[in-house]
Amino acid sequence: MSSRVTFFEVEILDYKTKKQLCFLDKVEPHASINDIRLMFHKFYPQWYPARQSMRLDPKGKALRNEEILQRLPVGTTATLYFKDLGPQIGWTMVFLIEYAGSLFVYLLFYLRMPFVYGLEKKLMSRRLPVVNLACICHSSHYIKRLIETIFVHRFSHGTMPLKSIFKNCFFYWGFAAWLAYYINHPLYTPPSYGQKQINFSLITFLLCEAGNFSIHVELNNLRGNGPKTRRIPYPTKNPFTWLFFFVSCPNYTYEVGAWISFTIMTQCVPVGLFTLVGFIQMTIWAKDKHCTYVREFKDYPSFRMPIIPFLL
Repeated sequence: MSSRVTFFEVEILDYKTKKQLCFLDKVEPHASINDIRLMFHKFYPQWYPARQSMRLDPKGKALRNEEILQRLPVGTTATLYFKDLGPQIGWTMVFLIEYAGSLFVYLLFYLRMPFVYGLEKKLMSRRLPVVNLACICHSSHYIKRLIETIFVHRFSHGTMPLKSIFKNCFFYWGFAAWLAYYINHPLYTPPSYGQKQINFSLITFLLCEAGNFSIHVELNNLRGNGPKTRRIPYPTKNPFTWLFFFVSCPNYTYEVGAWISFTIMTQCVPVGLFTLVGFIQMTIWAKDKHCTYVREFKDYPSFRMPIIPFLL
């Protein structure tokens, strides 16, 4: 004799007005929040699942897609609160826009368009070797990012609010224009220690770029069972992954290292400021991911730091 299934009833209210938006009857106990979002979408086609936020409390934290109804702290009649997140855009498209824009903006300044500098032709024709090298390094960095976005990265969160793309593009494109203006200026002066400084920074830049790419590939390999699968990353035979012995997010470590190298190569204040801002933001992300690892895995290596070995 089969056991009797107890179905749930789900009431969905507006998180502000507390007005009932819909009532779902006979919901399977093993239904996920994503399943409920799909059911809600049938009632309100304008609110597709990606722009829905479902929560147990109007001011509480949004429930994750994979959470199961019968495992939530609710009775057989559950009340969920809905918040419209607004129009969404996929993370792949977000990164493509940010990176392609930064690449294009920098090249505009590198080509020294007359409307940018407006100097004499004899000055416009002079271009130092380090300026050409900086353009190659900056362009290769963002081309690598575009390739990773298309072929390597898999995102656990599929979308972000459309309005945020304007803020992100202002940051990336604005900084790209600011640092490109000074590096490509006809009156730009080369680094103080000459070719030795340039060569040293170029070597460290290339090593950090290779390390960053290696970490992204390894993180992608860890998600072989799907983008939402989370496992502890460990070093592999690839020497660039050995940084996993010491930090939780070596991709950020290598990223910061690449921009520090680019700062040394160009000896440009705007590049240094961009590196500093990026380091602060990546430290926040690294700490958050590190805390998530520690919380989810009891056997997580205790000697690892978020981003800087032995320090931070």
